[in-house]
Amino acid sequence: MGVVGTSGRFGAYGGRFVPESLVAACDELAAAFAEAWSDPAFRAELTDLLVRHVGRPTPVSPTPRLSAELGLTLLLKREDLTHTGSHKINNVFGQALLARRMGKRRLLAETGAGMHGVATATAGAQLGMPVTVFMGERDMERQAHNVFRMRLLGAEVVPVRSGTRTLKDATSEAMRHWVGAVADTHYCLGSVLGPHPYPWLVRELQRVIGTEARGQLDTVPDVVVACVGGGSNAAGTFAGFVDTPARLVGVEAEGGAGVSGGEPGVLHGARSLFLQDRHGQIREAHSVAAGLDYPGVGPEHAHLRDLGRAEYTTAGDDEAIAAAARLAHAEGIIPAIESSHALAWVIRAAGTPALPAGSTVLLTLSGRGDKDITTLMERLS
Repeated sequence: MGVVGTSGRFGAYGGRFVPESLVAACDELAAAFAEAWSDPAFRAELTDLLVRHVGRPTPVSPTPRLSAELGLTLLLKREDLTHTGSHKINNVFGQALLARRMGKRRLLAETGAGMHGVATATAGAQLGMPVTVFMGERDMERQAHNVFRMRLLGAEVVPVRSGTRTLKDATSEAMRHWVGAVADTHYCLGSVLGPHPYPWLVRELQRVIGTEARGQLDTVPDVVVACVGGGSNAAGTFAGFVDTPARLVGVEAEGGAGVSGGEPGVLHGARSLFLQDRHGQIREAHSVAAGLDYPGVGPEHAHLRDLGRAEYTTAGDDEAIAAAARLAHAEGIIPAIESSHALAWVIRAAGTPALPAGSTVLLTLSGRGDKDITTLMERLS
């Protein structure tokens, strides 16, 4: 999986569709990341941060009771055990170090479920950089715990009251703000979305998930599965296995299925697959998981689908909630509802031709369920 050409194309997808005022900023970022990523000193500093402050490497955990119930071997790559509780911190520490290297003094971010915002606030506190986070008002209501965490860490959290008041609108507002602040501000985009170089940059920073997991396993699993909103945890996981025989399965929310139900279009600076009406207008996405409440997917996932290298399916709100409860009961692990969509597919498909008995499955548990306790209480009471 690689960027083809300087425009950052993934087959028919990707590219850069931004106002002229952001072209120079994107060029600067692409050049700075290419230089930094080839610099052993930068890589060593990032690795040190990930070890000392994030807790890498994260383990691969067996699930003996649930595996026995399902008739397969289910292994969990435990991104929920990172500092701040999700995979988002891998990308953020890399971008924050890059911003400092570029001479930027301030970090800007969008967030849906709040985990990317918390990670960015954490990096800002670590490196002494002010942080502003845009978050949809609706997401702020259902993720109040994370809003408090961001503010406790010193970040400014800006409510977004336009549109659906969710991740799509937070991303739009963050990009608008960046236009007027590029001189001293780095936009720390949280997923494999947006204009080049972000889909490539974020994938490379999340590659640590798949690289670690592959090295931790004795054999290549039959199936590698991850939830997909924008798709960063899946892209990072798949990067470690794309050159193996493993099946790659991305699981979207039924109400935010950009790959499964989208059409080619342009949003937030890149061409990819998005939910659209017959006039080409972006349709509202819905998911009980705020991190999957996005009407599209990163361009690399669209390309992997076209190539037939990865397959994409969906899970609904109710089965994701049920999957979270089942993992909690069987293994003592409360997963984020985002990750529970991937687990829901495994539970549904186990023992069928889609996932035959005896299969070995690696599932990236992208985050922990602390942030979702209120939703789980409401849904399961």
